[in-house]
Amino acid sequence: MRSANQEKESPLAARLRPATLEEVVGQQHIIGRDKLLYRAIKADKLSSILFYGPPGTGKTTLAKVIANTTSAEFVQINATSAGKKDMEEVVAKAKEIRGMYGRKTILFIDEIHRFNKGQQDYLLPFVEDGTVILIGATTENPYFEVNGALLSRSVIFELHPLSKEDIRTLILRAVTDKEKGMGAYNAVIDDDAADLLADVSGGDARHALNAVELGVMTTQRSEDGRIHITKEVAQECIQKRVARYDKTGDNHYDTISAFIKSMRGSDPDAAVYYLSRMLYAGESVAFIARRIMICASEDVGNADPNALTVAVSASLAVERVGMPEAQIILSQAAAYVACAPKSNAGSQAVFEAMETVRQTGDLPIPPHLQDAHYKGAAKLGRGTGYKYAHDYPNHYVEQQYLPYELSGREFYKPTANGYEAKIREHMKRIKEEAAHQRNPQGEEKK
Repeated sequence: MRSANQEKESPLAARLRPATLEEVVGQQHIIGRDKLLYRAIKADKLSSILFYGPPGTGKTTLAKVIANTTSAEFVQINATSAGKKDMEEVVAKAKEIRGMYGRKTILFIDEIHRFNKGQQDYLLPFVEDGTVILIGATTENPYFEVNGALLSRSVIFELHPLSKEDIRTLILRAVTDKEKGMGAYNAVIDDDAADLLADVSGGDARHALNAVELGVMTTQRSEDGRIHITKEVAQECIQKRVARYDKTGDNHYDTISAFIKSMRGSDPDAAVYYLSRMLYAGESVAFIARRIMICASEDVGNADPNALTVAVSASLAVERVGMPEAQIILSQAAAYVACAPKSNAGSQAVFEAMETVRQTGDLPIPPHLQDAHYKGAAKLGRGTGYKYAHDYPNHYVEQQYLPYELSGREFYKPTANGYEAKIREHMKRIKEEAAHQRNPQGEEKK
């Protein structure tokens, strides 16, 4: 009786969880009839698996479906509250069941990324010898957060945010289902209200269902005796669109990656959009400003030297101004960098030069470039023969600057984009004019 009452009093999202694979909405890329997970669940032949995806996409739901269909013992713990003692009890019981009845034990660990390395290491030998079949659920990238040894012994299934159509299906089911949903309340939901909830929930079924439950429970009945969930009611209940963004998770890295690639790809609209997503989620303005500065140098470079000036000024300004005005400054800088002509010649130059240094080590610096001012330098030939560039036309003179072993190597290759085209033309001109200044003996004229 107590468990029945608890289930009845559970949140709508928990009550509406499907009991079979056929009731599951969405995630057909992993539970379609021809997919590995579907076949493994139906055949009750599961190996250790990890469910990875954003909140509200069905990780726990799939674990519950497995619990309802497997012949194995099913145990669930949450990594936020479970300790080593809890796992020791599970392992001891699993060994007992396996020895007495020959049955396997499935251990479902919700939020497995919360376990530290030691806790994850404890599980490893029991997963290895089959004492338990592990099902882990995590919102974090498992390649960052889960023990590599556990990863190698598990199949990873990534769950995607539910589509608007999937969320809408669940909303209608929630309103009309009299056994698990809110059907007994004689409620109806307008099409535009359902569309709003499906759109604003951001692929999170739990968020949408919580809004439905709140709407039904707090809305007065109309004269016709029904509870009407209108667009206005839905808007009040869902409040703010879900921002699925964690400053330490992979969604953080995906978003900043899209932001940088949009600036690099000269798409100011996309750059400002991803900037807004980060700001909406509370990302550090200093972090965003740093990424804009890096892009201004790495991807714009000397095609528009002013881009770095704009980015640095924006970085200083947002520190002094703060939010919300900082968003205007960041938007200006991001749009400028996105629209600027692009060149990565400068960044490629240092990468190539670094690799050359790695391969060749400290090659001797040409003697005429060495410091001639310290004691004994002149006697050692340091600085002898150096040509002072300002004494020559165009303030340029040909002489060996690179180590002799690297003579003729080019690291910086200016492109034809933006201001860099002028740099390229300037370098070509002064070199050609210097060559013309040579006399027949190959000596430069001052």
